[in-house]
Amino acid sequence: MAFEKVTEEESRYHDLEKLSIQEILTYMNREDKTVPEVVAKAIPQIEKLTAAITDKMLAGGRLFYIGAGTSGRLGVLDASEIPPTYGMPFDLIIGLIAGGEEAIRKPIENAEDDSEQGWADLEKFGIDEKDVVVGIAASGTTPYVIGAMEESRKRGIITGCIVCNPGSPIAALADFPIEVVVGPEFVTGSTRMKSGTAQKLVLNMISTTVMIQIGRVEDNKMVNMQLTNSKLVDRGTKMVMEGTGLTDYEQAKALLLRSGSVKKAIESC
Repeated sequence: MAFEKVTEEESRYHDLEKLSIQEILTYMNREDKTVPEVVAKAIPQIEKLTAAITDKMLAGGRLFYIGAGTSGRLGVLDASEIPPTYGMPFDLIIGLIAGGEEAIRKPIENAEDDSEQGWADLEKFGIDEKDVVVGIAASGTTPYVIGAMEESRKRGIITGCIVCNPGSPIAALADFPIEVVVGPEFVTGSTRMKSGTAQKLVLNMISTTVMIQIGRVEDNKMVNMQLTNSKLVDRGTKMVMEGTGLTDYEQAKALLLRSGSVKKAIESC
């Protein structure tokens, strides 16, 4: 049976250009509401990959996201938010996109069709069996990702994926596949929509759970966040006040800035 891309099936909606703004927004929202339900069904798959990543990270490994287009950008976004949110090194979770950093802002023609460049990009980071590679591709057929995952498996590196078509080639290469099949897009084939939303939700779930599991969250607080702006300093100060019993805001703020993190400030009292 030939592999069929559900993501490329025709939209359930027609004559979009004839719809009112309210109708377009209403129908898009109707489709978006189906995404969390699909993600919920994939939780057993998400759990297995998250557990594998956690184990590798606790043993000193890293997590690599690799993708093209919207999928690649989502991986880069998730990876870039880990250091400021959880105070982790920038090289712990790494997002790679076909075409390199330039492709984050504008498309690079045919970059995703290069089946050798994905592994070449991973090799630049000295990747080995301590690490995990997660391919992100709505279609499940992106050559850039396929090549990277094939080479990773040959070298004993654990692989996972987040795809939006069932039974895809990329899922077949993954030790821990995650398939979130959201169906046809509102605009036919525009996988930046429901597919992208599903991938973003899954990425949030994976990275947040891993950070909690490795001890970067206490209670429900980001106690290791970087104090990079006034908003975060204010948030951290209030955490310190709650955690230490200090009632003077300025005193708590001074303690926070002196300590460098909420966690260290609370532990110093």
